[in-house]
Amino acid sequence: MDTALTLTTDMKLVLGLVGFTMAMFLFERIRSDVVALVVMVVLGVTGLIAPEEIFAGFSGNAVMSIIATTILGAGLDRTGALNRLASWLLRRSRGIEQRLLLLASATAGINSAFMQNTSVMALYLPVAARLASRSGLTLKRLLMPITAAIVMGGGLTMVGNSPLILLNDLLISANNNLPSGSATIEPLRMFAPLPIGVALLVASLLYFRFHGDRKSLAGEDGDGESQAPARTESYFARAYGIEGDVFELTVSTESPLVGMTVSEAENLFDAPLLLALKTGSDTRLAPPADMRIWVGSVIGAMGPRQQVADFAQNQFLRMSSRLRNLGDLFNPSRAGISEAVIPPTSKLIGKTAGQLRLRKERGISLLAINRDKQVIREDVRNVALRAGDMLVFHSIWQDLSAAAESRDFVVVTDYPKGEQRPHKFKIAMAIFAITIIIALTSRLPVALTLLTGVAGMLLTGVLRMDEAYASISWKTIFMMAGLIPLGWAMDSSGAAAWVAGHTIDKLPDGIPIWVLELALALLTTAFSLVISHVGATIVTVPIAVNLALAAGGNPTAFALIVALSASNNLMTASNPVISMVMGPAKYTPREMWRIGAPLSLLYTVIVVVMINIMF
Repeated sequence: MDTALTLTTDMKLVLGLVGFTMAMFLFERIRSDVVALVVMVVLGVTGLIAPEEIFAGFSGNAVMSIIATTILGAGLDRTGALNRLASWLLRRSRGIEQRLLLLASATAGINSAFMQNTSVMALYLPVAARLASRSGLTLKRLLMPITAAIVMGGGLTMVGNSPLILLNDLLISANNNLPSGSATIEPLRMFAPLPIGVALLVASLLYFRFHGDRKSLAGEDGDGESQAPARTESYFARAYGIEGDVFELTVSTESPLVGMTVSEAENLFDAPLLLALKTGSDTRLAPPADMRIWVGSVIGAMGPRQQVADFAQNQFLRMSSRLRNLGDLFNPSRAGISEAVIPPTSKLIGKTAGQLRLRKERGISLLAINRDKQVIREDVRNVALRAGDMLVFHSIWQDLSAAAESRDFVVVTDYPKGEQRPHKFKIAMAIFAITIIIALTSRLPVALTLLTGVAGMLLTGVLRMDEAYASISWKTIFMMAGLIPLGWAMDSSGAAAWVAGHTIDKLPDGIPIWVLELALALLTTAFSLVISHVGATIVTVPIAVNLALAAGGNPTAFALIVALSASNNLMTASNPVISMVMGPAKYTPREMWRIGAPLSLLYTVIVVVMINIMF
């Protein structure tokens, strides 16, 4: 490589755009997607990128891969897959804190191999909230290990995070400007970084198992109560005494409930909350008060285990904690407990729940009323409602949303507004598994493989097209597509080669390759703290390829170090995954640096060592 390149006007312009991008990302005067759009326009207007190529970033493999992984994640979310996972984690951990942390973190890390880190974090936040409310762990103790595992697990595949998704497009671009005689750089297969990702994920699990600043994560800063957000089982247990799990009670031939109505069964002494009933092929959540119970009927009852067990024994019912018949009805992604306030203009004022037939006509069970700080739970169906009453409901979210349109009550609990499809769970998981198998066994482009899974979810009704559109983060798409041409310009203008050449000139002769790799990893990490992981990748990969050629290193290895190091930000909110957890868990910047900085250094060492072993 010629290290004596002259700094041309084109190079100056490209390096100026890089400086502008870094400054705007650092000071946040302009939105990141707008900055990317401005950079793309300048590159096109100045002719640094040909007009017919300037918009090619929007159709690149990287952008299509991000769109596909986002939609696949939305499909899994619609089926309640991760809520099922939360229940499984609680069962497997058996109340042991370390086991729960290990299982939750490891599972999140593996999930992040096939979905965008931000998508995985968005899906795991409610899972973490549920785990916190059910286990007694604080979100501060739970979220950081899960977050670190998601970041580390993103290195398992080429679609786990945005930098790795971008890498192949940048390598293909670099081929167009290689010096004569240089070998073509081959794109990396989907599971190329797997050994590195495994080492990173294991290191993260061990870090939080044996260290991880437990004192801070336990919430010793006087904030140990940073539990799940307010609308969780723990909140309703404290405020209304509504607690316990859901059990299935099967009616035997000897049961005195046979022939009773739901209303009559509810009025029995020490009866738990009767929230669902299956009789024959008729399955109801919030069954009507006059619906009758027969031999073989299955009742969904909620309450403390001992209370439900005593009720089952007294009424000759078979009790099961496994929801074999009613599991879909009680999937938290489909149904749950909520609060609603009655406004002064409501038509419900002066009427009772029995008169309104809330269960029969609206599919809503009224569990309690909070009136003037007094909680009413006894004979709640016969209490006349007043303006200002806070009602506690149990319902299917879709039924609640439909009932709320009347404006007779205002729901104050955050709940899933879209239609949930737990009955499509097996289909979604099968499509996801087939997609991964195709990626493992075929030579199709990663983006095409992932879009095959997207097409399957759309055709089978797991997801609707409008829902797929809504799931896409267009800000991310515009930022990435707008900045990709900047990476091309770094190569085509010679700016990357100039930076690499002058860097090599200033280094002492005979410097080991691993020292350059370590410096490159640290530089990329520093960039990611300032200009985001996407910007750091686009700016640094062309420099890394040229630096490898100048120093006699492996361009693929250098580029892979950059792509992995661009996600090595466990300290600041410039990493979108970190920004998502700082609020709910109430982490302070000091805590993030204290916990994340040692882990980031460990990340860098592992990446450099593993790259040298692999290459």
